[in-house]
This record gives sequence, C-alpha cells and structure tokens, in this order.
Amino acid sequence: MQFRDLKAQYRALKPQIEKAVKTVLDDCNFIMGHQVKELEEKLAEYVGVKHCITCANGTDALSLPLMAWDIKAGDAVFVPDFTFFATAEVVSLRGAAPVFVDIDADTFNIDPVKLEAAIIKTIKEGRLKPRAIIPVDLFGLPADYPEIEKIAAKYGLLILEDGAQGFGGMMNGKRACSFGHAATTSFFPAKPLGCYGDGGAIFTNDDELANIINSLKIHGKGEDKYDNVRIGLNSRLDTLQAAILMVKLDAFISHELEDVNRVYQYYNSRLKGIVEVPLIPDGFYSSFAQYTIKLKNKEQRDGLQSWLKEHGIPSMIYYKTPMHRQTAFWYLDSDDRDFEVTNKLCDTVLSLPMHPYLSEEDVERVCGAIKTFVNR
Repeated sequence: MQFRDLKAQYRALKPQIEKAVKTVLDDCNFIMGHQVKELEEKLAEYVGVKHCITCANGTDALSLPLMAWDIKAGDAVFVPDFTFFATAEVVSLRGAAPVFVDIDADTFNIDPVKLEAAIIKTIKEGRLKPRAIIPVDLFGLPADYPEIEKIAAKYGLLILEDGAQGFGGMMNGKRACSFGHAATTSFFPAKPLGCYGDGGAIFTNDDELANIINSLKIHGKGEDKYDNVRIGLNSRLDTLQAAILMVKLDAFISHELEDVNRVYQYYNSRLKGIVEVPLIPDGFYSSFAQYTIKLKNKEQRDGLQSWLKEHGIPSMIYYKTPMHRQTAFWYLDSDDRDFEVTNKLCDTVLSLPMHPYLSEEDVERVCGAIKTFVNR
C-alpha cells in the first residue's frame, strides 16, 4: 500500500502523459513553451482569478509576492505555528520577522482570534511593523478567510494565501487560491495537483502585482529580456512539467477531487467514534492533501504508527515540531505557552494513506488495523 499512490495515477494517465511529454520532446522548446501559458490560463480560469503566474517551486511562489510587496527587515508577517517550514522561511529570507500564531484545534488552520491578539501585541511592542498575514490551507482545507480578511482590513495588512496543500478546496463555492491579495500553490508530486518534479504558481486579481511577479521570476526583466529593471530570481516552470500538469489538471477536475472526497467519507464512516476524525465545517470543501486523525496522546499516536508499520500500512506525522521550536527560529524567543493547541497536535496527529486511487478495500484494511490497536 502506498501513502500517496503516484504509480496508480501514472498507470491511469499513462497514454495522455506520454503523448504530452513526446510533444515537448519533439518541439524541443523546454523553457517557456506554449504549454506553460496554456496551463496558466487554464489554472486561472479554474480558480476564478485574472492571473496565474507559474514558477519553479512552491517556495518561490511564496517568495515572489513578498518581494513584489517589498517585505523587508523591520516588518512582521503573521504565520500559523502548525505548518511546513517554508511558510515562515520565506519571511526570514526577506529579512522580515515571522510572528507565529496558534491554530484552531478542529481545522488545523490559523485561529483568527489569536491572530488579532498577536497583531495587537506586535503593535504595542513597537519593534516591528505589521505588514502581512500568510494563512495556510492545511491538509486541503481553506482557512477562515472571511474573519482573516476582516482583521487584515482593520489593520491594513496584506494577505498571501498559502494554498500549497489547498488547491481544489472551496469555501462557500469560492475556490482555494482565490483568497487574499495573492495566493500560491505547489506542484510538488505529492500535492493534490502535482507534477513530476518541482513547480509552483501564484494567483492574483491585481494587474500590477502580476506584472511585477512576471518580471521578478525571470531575473527582474523589463520589456526587453536583456534590460533588467529589478533584482529577481530564475524561477520558471519547465515546459515538460506544464505539459504533465495539463493532463493531471484534467483528471483532477473530472474525477480526482471527487474521488478523494469519497475516500474521506469511507474513512469517516469507519473511524468516527474510534479516533478523532477530520472536521470539515459547513460551507467548506477539502482537497484532502492529507487525511489526519488525532489520538489521545503521544504514546498512543506513536504506538499506532508502529502498529500500522508492522502491518504494512504507511503513515506520516505532519508535523512533529511546531514552527516556534524549530532550531532556525530559536532567536525569536517565542513563549511556548502561546501555542497550546499546536504543541498538543504535534504529539497527537497521524496522517493515513490518502489519494484518489485508494480503494474501499484498502481503507477497510487501514481502519481494521486502527480499530484492533485502539480496542486491544
């Protein structure tokens, strides 16, 4: 059994993928081929925004808007404490300070009440200037953007949606990667929409921001590519990856998103009352980058993971270490007491095999092993 079965997906899409790759090889247009522009247009249409700008990876996707907004030393950017390292890393790379915020125990996403408290505290301290918020759509579920947007407007802050795991998710019919002033996603192979290498994208309705990011991602180019008007990056999505993503996007839209939500229902119907299962609030729809359960304590979580491994069932822990305890961020001297929810979740979460090609029989096998462990 695979944790996220890319081999099964490849077998299902093999003829289309091989045809798309062969076209690129025949054309020998490996950088900025027409497939890149076609993918950007299709992604923008799907998400429901004016602009999609692809780039080399999900981390660059987060960095480029911060560069365009001139986030710099002395600025504070608010990020959830329970996330992948890159969400905060890009803030530090700009010389700014990440300010960590505890999360909601049910959704795993940034807690709006604690977010506003962190903003007020930062303003009172006076050392940093609040500039932006990076909410994360963790495990495929969009963050609480109505509340986050109210807070951002109140304090004049920019919002950069980190939709690396959220592509395909929705809230009240509005798709992930369409919230805030800009949004990003990652095409890392294990993401809801993944390529066969690294890749990323930025989404926005802001014409000027899109123009600047399009410049920044190609060495800060001007109208002439040999006239560079700003300092930028080399961050282009390969044509091969764009061609592969075009095939995968069609499958994602036609059935994969629906299929992964069917697997979620399989899991919930068998595990509810046995362990704490994911909560999807009313009006929300998840793309289920992960299916994450909660156990009673660290001992039970670690014991279950070992038990599943003994029975040939893979599982992962996202995340073992909160942001404020990462060695790279010790200098921030965060107060551990401010992150009660995150600290507990790092000891109790466990992610189970989850992908659109997971059979009901495999789900039954996983759930049977969990029930045996919990009830023994």
